[in-house]
Amino acid sequence: MTSIMTRRAFGRRTIRFATIAATTFCVACDSLLSVENPGRVEEAALSDPAIMPILSAAALQTAQCAFVEFAATAGMLAGEYWSANGFVNNHIWEWRGVVEIKGAPGGCGNGRATTSLGFYTPAQQARFQLDDLAKRLATFTDAQVPNRQRMLAEAAAYSGYMHTLLGEGMCEMALDNGPKMTPQQVFTIAEAKFATAIQVATAINDASLRNMATVGRARVRLDQGNLTGAAADAALVPAGFVRNAEFSETTPARENHLYNLTVRNDFLSVAPDYRGLTVNGVADPRVRVNDMRRVGPDNSTPIWQQQKFTGSGAVNFPIASYAEAQLILAEAVGGQGAIDAINRVRAISNIAPMAVPPTGTDITALVLEERRRQLFSEGQRYVDMLRKRIPFQSGVNRKGQTYSTLTCIPLPDVETRNNPNFKNG
Repeated sequence: MTSIMTRRAFGRRTIRFATIAATTFCVACDSLLSVENPGRVEEAALSDPAIMPILSAAALQTAQCAFVEFAATAGMLAGEYWSANGFVNNHIWEWRGVVEIKGAPGGCGNGRATTSLGFYTPAQQARFQLDDLAKRLATFTDAQVPNRQRMLAEAAAYSGYMHTLLGEGMCEMALDNGPKMTPQQVFTIAEAKFATAIQVATAINDASLRNMATVGRARVRLDQGNLTGAAADAALVPAGFVRNAEFSETTPARENHLYNLTVRNDFLSVAPDYRGLTVNGVADPRVRVNDMRRVGPDNSTPIWQQQKFTGSGAVNFPIASYAEAQLILAEAVGGQGAIDAINRVRAISNIAPMAVPPTGTDITALVLEERRRQLFSEGQRYVDMLRKRIPFQSGVNRKGQTYSTLTCIPLPDVETRNNPNFKNG
């Protein structure tokens, strides 16, 4: 479903929340707490303040799916991964088939062994659910809805990230059956969402949500070329901070799909540019990869497994972190400040500091390489390639498939064929 389809779903007489075993985050530990799946919920019940925690849980679950689907899809597009299976719906993301990708908006909960990719549907669904939740919460008081302020901060922060992912990955956008939007317009909305989250989280003294939104705003400011603003935000994030998406094996919709693709099923293999990376003459601990000495289900692609995410259940996936903030700071300030920030990130993994580079060294190139390694499998290399116009793979791949010229992702057919703003163009 896209924004159009999601909007229609919320307008029906009844709504089914698929596998809402996900939940709200614990303020202190960011852990997911189980809530009961209500099955079908009457539309009238959505005006009941007691159901707000259920709506919050559903929205957060969808957002977490969107994060990992973005990482997996972006990993294929950026050349972090090779397709190692025989399914066409997976291959298209490696060679970037334009027509095929327009027909593959993605989804959640399609089963443990699914090979499909795509983040448009999950991100649009989550964005709608989070914004709808915020509107509903605004009609209640704190007395009517316990933890209302925290829910408002979560809704704004996670909505900010959904807008960010859509702005970063899509060539153009549309929200709720609306007109064509540029990525910059979407980034403007994302920044406003993060500002709201920071304000509310600060008021309730929720440091985790405040820092999450601060990293998010730094990221989207970097996307917009606002280096001063990005640096200011990134510098505020404390050492040791990380906000994770979390997963569970209670239902396929809550599993870490990237883990299933890369480890459980051997459907994706780490591409050569990420194998055997070293730093200071030893293996780089940030890009842990194992040669499994076997081929994938396609009977041809050697399997190199990522070891960053090692389970589909209670496995953390970084949404925002101190390390990312420092690398944003490094790119934004350049010079010695960039080297200092890089070394603070290296220290997290017990990597020796980077030596002072020779005069004339391209500092931005050094930062991008550190980002490539530190943020491996988090979807950010693809974003960097688009931001910095880093060349995508071209020519013919090992299976004889020709890479297309696609870089950013076009709107899917389900949007352009149903949104009246696109029917004539």
